[in-house]
Amino acid sequence: MNVDADPNLIVYFNGRYMPMRDAHVGILTHALHYGTGVFEGIRAHWDERQQELFVLRSDDHYQRWKQNCGILRIKVPPAPEELTAISAEILRRNDFRTNVYIRPLAYKCAERVGVSTDEQDAFAIVALPFGEYLPADNGLHAGVSSWRRIQDNAIPPGAKICGAYVNSAVASADARLSGFDEAILLNENGHVAEGATCNIFMVRKGKLVTPPVSENILEGITRDCVMRLAAWELNLETVERPINRSELYSCEELFFTGTAVGLAPVVRVDHRPVGSGTIGAITRRLGQLYFDATRGHLEVYRNWLTPVYRAQATQELALHAEVHGV
Repeated sequence: MNVDADPNLIVYFNGRYMPMRDAHVGILTHALHYGTGVFEGIRAHWDERQQELFVLRSDDHYQRWKQNCGILRIKVPPAPEELTAISAEILRRNDFRTNVYIRPLAYKCAERVGVSTDEQDAFAIVALPFGEYLPADNGLHAGVSSWRRIQDNAIPPGAKICGAYVNSAVASADARLSGFDEAILLNENGHVAEGATCNIFMVRKGKLVTPPVSENILEGITRDCVMRLAAWELNLETVERPINRSELYSCEELFFTGTAVGLAPVVRVDHRPVGSGTIGAITRRLGQLYFDATRGHLEVYRNWLTPVYRAQATQELALHAEVHGV
């Protein structure tokens, strides 16, 4: 799914809220030429029944973002809680009543030529209406890419560093040109790393299996959500270990996880069916649990969520009480 941004959307740029049409960077901006930026992806899900927009694990996302910015020595002064509040305000100002993708971006903002970095940093936060990134009602057909996943001692794949996503872009483009829905990348050891934009899980012998962080993957927050849901709701163990390519052809079930994709079943890999070639029972159950948890339907996971409009109503009531001495 590609989303064209409405220039009238309200964004946070240079320390203030403004229409996207007024938020610009110069053509010599360092990050544009050298990839010296770090982004994050955060989901907010609209629940029609409650008339509420829920931001998923926003503080965790912003904590990860700030830590990853440190790899490039980019400073983002606000605390995660303040960044969450800014994001909620963006959502309210745009009056979103649909699923949303929030994109924070921190970058080296000096306008000059020269690869070495300096202390000139900036950040922005944009939010867009966003449906399904990989429509997967009937399952996806993935292909193993000829491109290898970048290594930690080259460009850390555990951080969403802008320049590193050329790796994902070339793999994803080749996969789609070859008729696949998504690419699966191997690392330099030949083990399965992840999808071009998502983590990967398989079901094998009654257990979930996923590559460990040491296999050059992103330590995904959605990945963590799914492992918790599997353990707490299904009493299902997750094993983190290297996965051989051939296991993709012999596992019972396979699925992707990620902020953009949510939980997306894979039913074919390299023109071979996964299991029966249909969405498996465990994948389907985990998908429903993830859907319910992210939309406030499961009380035990409410601490994952920041309600956007309810928080505003609470603040307005508190202000009314203070003004009127109630």
